[in-house]
Amino acid sequence: MAPCGPGYASPLAAMKSGPREKLLYCVCVQPNTEDGKTDLLATVDVDPESPTYCQIIHRLRTGNPKDELHHSGWNVCSSCYTPKECCDNPVRDKLILPALGSNRVYIVIEPSEMKKLNCSTPHTIHCLASGEIMISTMGDKDDNGKCDFVLIDAKTYKMKGTWIKGKNTPKFNYDFWYQPYHDIMVSSEWGAPKVFKTGFHPSHLTPETYGQHLNFFSWSKRELIQSIDLGREAMAPLEVRFLHNPKESQGYVGCAIGGYIYRFYLQPDGKWAAEKVIHIPPKRVSGPDGEFMMDGMITDILISLDDRFLYFSNFMHGRVFLGGKIANDPSIKVIEDPELSEPPKAAYIKGKRFCGAPQMIQLSLDGRRLYVTSSIFSPWDKQFYPDMVASGTKMAKIDIDPVRGGMTLDEDFCVDFDILEEIVRLTYGWPATKQYAREVTNI
Repeated sequence: MAPCGPGYASPLAAMKSGPREKLLYCVCVQPNTEDGKTDLLATVDVDPESPTYCQIIHRLRTGNPKDELHHSGWNVCSSCYTPKECCDNPVRDKLILPALGSNRVYIVIEPSEMKKLNCSTPHTIHCLASGEIMISTMGDKDDNGKCDFVLIDAKTYKMKGTWIKGKNTPKFNYDFWYQPYHDIMVSSEWGAPKVFKTGFHPSHLTPETYGQHLNFFSWSKRELIQSIDLGREAMAPLEVRFLHNPKESQGYVGCAIGGYIYRFYLQPDGKWAAEKVIHIPPKRVSGPDGEFMMDGMITDILISLDDRFLYFSNFMHGRVFLGGKIANDPSIKVIEDPELSEPPKAAYIKGKRFCGAPQMIQLSLDGRRLYVTSSIFSPWDKQFYPDMVASGTKMAKIDIDPVRGGMTLDEDFCVDFDILEEIVRLTYGWPATKQYAREVTNI
């Protein structure tokens, strides 16, 4: 019998036999960089039997200013079940932390290494069967839009180069997911880093500064083979997810601008197509500047390991109605809402208000616990939810019933990141469980 790695034979095997999570790792961002404080990685105890349940039990600081940690990933993925020649006896013992602000990658790539490859603003991490780590990058050395992917040796952690071959490359980049069974990789687009790093401004929503495409690459040839233009109404397609069944040739992407979710799929002729499947209708509201239409803003999506349920966060309206502009901003009044008969109430958990809005989400292996953090990106947080920046963020838990259906807020679970020493306030989620890497679940 072949030796087994740290992962599982399939996503369903992980869902059925994987252990309950006991620790969550959450990257935290310091919005007030002038006082010398730095970002950190917080370890959260989520074992109900532990005396430190629902507490931050360890913090590891980066030691460098203005990093802007965002996503995270493991050095070895959960699909690494049977060790290959390239990675004998793999051990999942290192988290990879790209920094949008400084262009560092902890463990440990300095900004100069990125600049040598004319890359910047690293984002999504995936580990590859080749024994490499691949990270999407969104800009060139001057923070103009540029789609690329850097490769890191998973043994030496040295930069090896970039992944794309050929001169035909997309203008923008963000998230990606590969599916070797169909020889395909799909990537999404945010925009030019030098633009979105200044905050969200409607005047910037042009094809020159924000992306609106899904890009499909041949996985074996590393070449762009097709781009699908989703249109101006679906700009900034962000998180992209294939179904977990490796033989399925379909997936979903959430578009931040416009509040759409698209399904993409392989057609019989071998071309990829995309169709709208979910739209969050805008709400007519009034504020200090008069009446306006408030669109939804889908910033994270995930799919349960059995491919039955799709979850998403609405950073603007606050769906699953933990916070959001219509609940947390007293200056905003809802005039017309095609979804709700009355605005959602502000959420209080253990006596503490959930400021901001749901953003990054993480589902447990068995699909019964959905962890939620607020905050998307420091410049946008300060713009949309200054009260959250001032008071600090929280982590909430929603209990899921995958049999009968239903989602219930756990009113006894609240991790308060404002209690950290030196007050690192913003949490960006991807609270990856120790037992299972985001390579398979991508959550």
